[in-house]
Amino acid sequence: MSTTVLEGKNIVRDYHIGGGLFTGPRTVHAVKGVSFKVDKGKTLAIVGESGCGKSTLARIITLIDPATAGDLFIDGNKVDIVRNPLTKEMRRKVQIVFQNPYGSLNPRQKIGDVLGEPLLINTDKSAAERRDLAMKMLKKVGLGHEHYNRYPHMFSGGQRQRIAIARALMLNPSLLVLDEPVSALDLSVQAQVLNLLADLQDEFQLTYVFISHDLSVVRYIADDVMVMYFGEAVEYGSRDEVFADPKHSYTRTLFAATPRADVASIKARLAKKKAA
Repeated sequence: MSTTVLEGKNIVRDYHIGGGLFTGPRTVHAVKGVSFKVDKGKTLAIVGESGCGKSTLARIITLIDPATAGDLFIDGNKVDIVRNPLTKEMRRKVQIVFQNPYGSLNPRQKIGDVLGEPLLINTDKSAAERRDLAMKMLKKVGLGHEHYNRYPHMFSGGQRQRIAIARALMLNPSLLVLDEPVSALDLSVQAQVLNLLADLQDEFQLTYVFISHDLSVVRYIADDVMVMYFGEAVEYGSRDEVFADPKHSYTRTLFAATPRADVASIKARLAKKKAA
C-alpha cells in the first residue's frame, strides 16, 4: 500500500498590492484552488509557462510562504505555518533545490561547511559526525573527499548543482522540491544530473516535486504531471496519460510548442527550413 507524503487540498495564494497614483489596490490570484497528491518514492511534475503560479506553489509546499486558503498535509500531518511556528522536525521533512547553482551556494563557505550547516542548525551532531556525513554525501552525488575543502567558484555548474542536491539531502527529508534544477545547465550535464536524481530516488525512496517548463525533462523523470495555467491546474494525471492524450487545449498548445529532440524531428525541421 502506497504512503502519501504530500497532499494539497484547494490551495489558494493571493497577493494584495497597494494602489499607485492612478490605480487603486488590487489582488493578484497567483494560485487558484489547486489540489494534488504525491506518494512516497514518486515524482509529481508541475508544468507551465513563466507566471503560471508553479514557483509560488513550490514556495507554499516548502513552507516558505503560507497559503491564503486550503489545506497542506505532509506525512499525513496538516501544516499551517501562520498558526503554528515551524519546528526543526518539520523543517527537516521538506528541502528545496533551486534553479541557479551559481547563486544558491555561499561563495565564502567551503563545501564541507555548506553541507554541514543544515546539520549544525537542525541537529545535535558533533563536528566529527557532521564531517563524516558530509563526506559520505559527497560520494553519493558523484564527488570526492578532495572536494570537501574547496570553494563553490572552483566547481562547474553541474558540480555545483550536485552539491546543492547533497545539501538538500543532508537532513534525510521526506520530500525534495526541485525548482527548475537543470534549466541552467548544458544538455549533457542536464542528463547527468537527471540520472543522479533518478538513482538517488531509487536508493533512498525519495519523493520529488519537480517544477519545470521543459517537457522533455518532465517526460523522463515524472510519474504524474500537473499542468498549470494562470494559477489553475488545468490538467492532472499520470505522465503516460497526459502525454498520450492531453485533454486541455492549453496542454496541447504547450506540447505543440515544444520542439522534439529526436533525430527524425530535427531532420524534418531542417528540411522544412531549407524548402522555405
